[in-house]
Amino acid sequence: MVTSTARRDVFQAIADPHRRAIINLLAAKRLTLNGVAENFSISRPAISKHIKILSECGLVEVKQQGRERYCQIKLEKLGEVSNWIEQYRKFWESKFDALEQYLEELQAAEKQPKKKSSRKK
Repeated sequence: MVTSTARRDVFQAIADPHRRAIINLLAAKRLTLNGVAENFSISRPAISKHIKILSECGLVEVKQQGRERYCQIKLEKLGEVSNWIEQYRKFWESKFDALEQYLEELQAAEKQPKKKSSRKK
């Protein structure tokens, strides 16, 4: 049996709400694994699993200092997510701009006086 050692992708990291919360927590300050775990109601092994995934994605770096392991955020990898989202933001902005223009044209047409029929009876 062959095991895959491929790095996880950053989208996997942000797919889970616990991992997003860990990212938010570590964005504020560097914490030990226990320090991270204290902020959650899930088990310490579950936190370790989430930290491992974040580490494999390149979003968290874990460094040993004495007897403690400290987690430090590496937000640069979120640039991949930002770039991906940006293409869709531009797409939807263009659609909303077109919709806005269409609605303005409709409003302008409604404001114009209606022409009276020139038929004679």
